[in-house]
Amino acid sequence: MLFQFDSAIQAGIDSGMYEVVRNTVTGQLLGIVRSKETGRFVTQAIGVTTKAAGLTIEPLIAPVQFVMGGLQMVQTHKGFQKTYKMLGDLQTSVGVLQATTAVIGVGTVAGVALSAVNLHQTLKLRQDVKQLRLEVKDGFIDLKQALKDQGSEIIQRIDKVAQDVEFKHHRTILVQAYGLFAKAIARLQLALTLQDLNLRNSEINGARDMLFKALADYDNSYLLEATCSAGQLRRQECVWAIEQAITTSYQLQGAYEVVCDRLSHLQHRISQDALTVIERCESQQELDFLFPEITRIHDHDLVVLESWQNHIDWIQMSSSERQLWASSDIPTVEISDSYEVSDVVAKPEEQLLYENVKQKSHYLSLRAQLKFLLKPALRSTHESYISQQATTSGYQALAPSNWQDIPDLTVANLYWYFKAKNELETATASSSPK
Repeated sequence: MLFQFDSAIQAGIDSGMYEVVRNTVTGQLLGIVRSKETGRFVTQAIGVTTKAAGLTIEPLIAPVQFVMGGLQMVQTHKGFQKTYKMLGDLQTSVGVLQATTAVIGVGTVAGVALSAVNLHQTLKLRQDVKQLRLEVKDGFIDLKQALKDQGSEIIQRIDKVAQDVEFKHHRTILVQAYGLFAKAIARLQLALTLQDLNLRNSEINGARDMLFKALADYDNSYLLEATCSAGQLRRQECVWAIEQAITTSYQLQGAYEVVCDRLSHLQHRISQDALTVIERCESQQELDFLFPEITRIHDHDLVVLESWQNHIDWIQMSSSERQLWASSDIPTVEISDSYEVSDVVAKPEEQLLYENVKQKSHYLSLRAQLKFLLKPALRSTHESYISQQATTSGYQALAPSNWQDIPDLTVANLYWYFKAKNELETATASSSPK
């Protein structure tokens, strides 16, 4: 991730007057600037972009304010205002993501239904909720109104899901869990306004207990097992958002060691949960839904959580730096949310990337590429298989000595090429007359 600064500050960085602070252990940039001469902090970032493409960070679940959230909470006079908005954004995310399950349902789902609530459509729904054009009620949205331009087939799908007995059971649990979650968020926001420290901590503790109870319902393994891969992803996304709210509650109390442990666990969990969802994917249509969304989570949400953890690490390492930051009179700036700038949500880059890659691969190869993104170590078995098969088949040029520069697309395609070749040869040999 790269931080963006005001042009005058960037000029000072370029000239050597200022420096961007780093986490001395990880070497990661922290998005704050200090004077080289005085050592005092000057300002913080006004924007963040991805390293790979220089695109503005737009997480699906984690509010982008978490990039600086760790530091701003130390400046309690400013941080609590920002935290109030973060909590509201988490609630919006859960409401929108949960609402889309009214189209996805529980069992198998047609591609047209998934396309109606894919990454692009979900970002637009979130924007409509933020702009108060749609209302989240009991954790759901009037999707018939929101998706009326999607065609009669989608409306019929919504009606069909609504009548499904199993989904009705799920919906009842989700409505209750969302209600508890919303009350917990409101209680946390109220706690931020309290001046009495004991009373504030008491309210935070009570809100956190409510969040854990809501989390247990969303994370019910029995209900998740009965859900298709797309529905499971949306449920897990709600779980990850609530986990962030719980982590925020600990940070509000200065429990930085707990926050660090929880952030590390959450990043690992997101990757593992996403891999489980991919394993459950059973069709090209489901993969069309999953690929862009999981790519967004990997490239944006996990990046934000990593940045949050880097800030917490830095806060823990030096009490003198923490005290200096807390006492610094730094102008309040907003990390920009590009999706809030305009009512028009452009087709996500992840969607465009997938459409391009899909033309060059097939279902099994695409699934493998998505797994590699989340767990690069999985590539090694594919590389070994390709090398073995290429040597046996006399295609030594397809077994490079250095795999580092070979893209996931090529590795997955070659792997499934040799797999199909072997299966065809085996089938031919078994059907040949003895």
